[in-house]
Amino acid sequence: MDLVIRNTTVVTMNAGREVLAGADVLVRDGHIAAVGPGLEAKGVRQTIDAAGCVVTPGLIHGHLHACQTLFRNHADGLELLDWLRERIWPLEAAHTPESMRASADLTFLELIRSGATACLDMGSVRHYDAVFESARDAGLRLVGGKCMMDAGQGVPGGLKESTEASIGESLRLLERWHGAEDGRLRYAFAPRFVLSCTEGLLRRVAALAKDKGVRIHTHASENPTECDLVREKTGLDNVAYFHSLGLLGPHTTLAHCVWLTVNEYRLMRETGAHACHCPSANLKLASGFAKVPELLDARVNVALGADGAACNNNLDIFTELRLAALLQLPRVGPTGFPAMRVLEMATVNGAKALGLEAEVGSIEVGKRADLTIVDLSGPHLCPTGDPVATLVYSARSDDVRDVFVGGRALLRDRRPTTLDPAAIVATARRQAARLAEQVG
Repeated sequence: MDLVIRNTTVVTMNAGREVLAGADVLVRDGHIAAVGPGLEAKGVRQTIDAAGCVVTPGLIHGHLHACQTLFRNHADGLELLDWLRERIWPLEAAHTPESMRASADLTFLELIRSGATACLDMGSVRHYDAVFESARDAGLRLVGGKCMMDAGQGVPGGLKESTEASIGESLRLLERWHGAEDGRLRYAFAPRFVLSCTEGLLRRVAALAKDKGVRIHTHASENPTECDLVREKTGLDNVAYFHSLGLLGPHTTLAHCVWLTVNEYRLMRETGAHACHCPSANLKLASGFAKVPELLDARVNVALGADGAACNNNLDIFTELRLAALLQLPRVGPTGFPAMRVLEMATVNGAKALGLEAEVGSIEVGKRADLTIVDLSGPHLCPTGDPVATLVYSARSDDVRDVFVGGRALLRDRRPTTLDPAAIVATARRQAARLAEQVG
């Protein structure tokens, strides 16, 4: 895990947001040892020539559903609640450990090939060991947990669970996986959303997360009908209800946040809760999109995510970067949402949303060597001007040449080193066909 990356442009994402041309990155024992031009690298066995490339911190998905990748192209043309009840919940209920592993393997293969090194994942109700096992073997950095659902209308039998069973399985998974693989795998409590969780479950999650020192990952204010039903059920808006139960804090990440009130902006700022923007998924489900510049101006940390392949339908973080940038400009003007602010969402902001800002998210001495090398030689990248704008507006996932997590190569010269793409795709096709046939 000792290597030096030579003669490249380094987009550090450090506090000064420095972009260093003609620089090197030295990695020792899986951590960044030095950044700058002409570094001495005595004893380092591996030298990587990255001339004509950009090195960024490993890109981070702030909201993901690895369990849904086998449902890609099988759940189109529906709004959120119908999408869940008619397609997603029946498919999730049909999962076996084998299909869950196939879905996670396919997910992490796509993430690595598109430059991602870490993600915050919400599973289904059962079989979450398979997701952790997949991330363990792939080498990806994962913060994730089983979905918690002890209430809700239209929930199939395979997803129904009692409050105690939901808590018990979550604690078992936490005990087994939190901190595994030298901290690369970590647990997060993952109650699905207000409409599928009892108040008792949410109060227990709030207390346990603080007691165990782990994160909470849930959905909030994605769809207008959802928001109306939450007000009908609780008398409060989504974020205000979570706050009343003690769920909000710096350890909490809320996916979507499309339909927030001014009061909810304030609650998120005051508690330090994080938002995750998922532009493609929110548009495809006709939900709208979060007002990200306003959230950031309100001092709410906002990460970026693809959500799931069943509502996106891809997991390409570069697609999300470009769309996140363009989506806001008609509202805020051509200078109102700069490319650097967008890239922050997939790097430093994502690290904060995962609780990993001390370890990843920027290229700085002492941090773990989670790195992505993007090749700028493609015709669609020529000529290259501002490297940050090039990454946000022009780069694509197939420009990613190399990916490292903790200094370990997961992708070299566009070839995965820990995964077998042909075998993963073949298994995924078989398992997806079985699920589709079973659900009908």
